[in-house]
Amino acid sequence: MAFTLRSVKVPPNSASLEEARSRVFDFFRQACRSIPTIMDIYNLDDVVTKSELRSSISSEIRKNSHVTNPKVIDLLLFKGMEELNNIVEHAKQRHHIIGQYVLGRQGLAQDLDTKDEGTSDFLKNFYKSNYL
Repeated sequence: MAFTLRSVKVPPNSASLEEARSRVFDFFRQACRSIPTIMDIYNLDDVVTKSELRSSISSEIRKNSHVTNPKVIDLLLFKGMEELNNIVEHAKQRHHIIGQYVLGRQGLAQDLDTKDEGTSDFLKNFYKSNYL
């Protein structure tokens, strides 16, 4: 396992929106190049494909496509580089990666169901007695 992202260095501020945009594209390329390493480190082959991870990265970047201030873009880019560095350096655990980038915002399947609270008489009486 070769770690190519040893240290996160603060780049100089982007002078224009075009420069910030090109840095975002460079970051996206760098993130996509590290996908095979991430797949090996976290053993994600049984959970997700490389193309699904790539689309997850692009959707995270597109989430902030409305930002037009180069300084804000630089800040978001620094946060993204730091996150990528933490992932490649194995500072996160497998379930963090799966929860954040594989499942995304929809969450776990069991969390989507409504909880059926108080189906038994005992629980109904318990809830009534404790919340009155």
